[in-house]
Amino acid sequence: MTLAAVAPLPVSEDSHGVLRVGGTRVPLETVIRAWQQGETPEQIAQDYDALALADIYAIVAYYLKNRLALDNYFDERDRASAAVRKQYQARFPLTELRERLTRGNRHRVPSAG
Repeated sequence: MTLAAVAPLPVSEDSHGVLRVGGTRVPLETVIRAWQQGETPEQIAQDYDALALADIYAIVAYYLKNRLALDNYFDERDRASAAVRKQYQARFPLTELRERLTRGNRHRVPSAG
């Protein structure tokens, strides 16, 4: 076997530009952030049973070799997520819902217990 026969990185980019692991819907940053928080690849594989353990190790190794580029990608994704969240919050404010829930809770009869 030659080195050219080594499997490629198990990452694909979806139509929204999100990098996904091993043909699953699990985003690359989910795996790396779990690893950064101290989870082992084995724990991550248990949490995300769609992921192959070998793919998780490959992703972590790739991250260690390409940390700056991937950290920039993660920062970009965080900014995009924050922008979308802000749009949804402006479009669908939770203030009215909170007020209705608060009013409803004031009128509830305590349960006999």
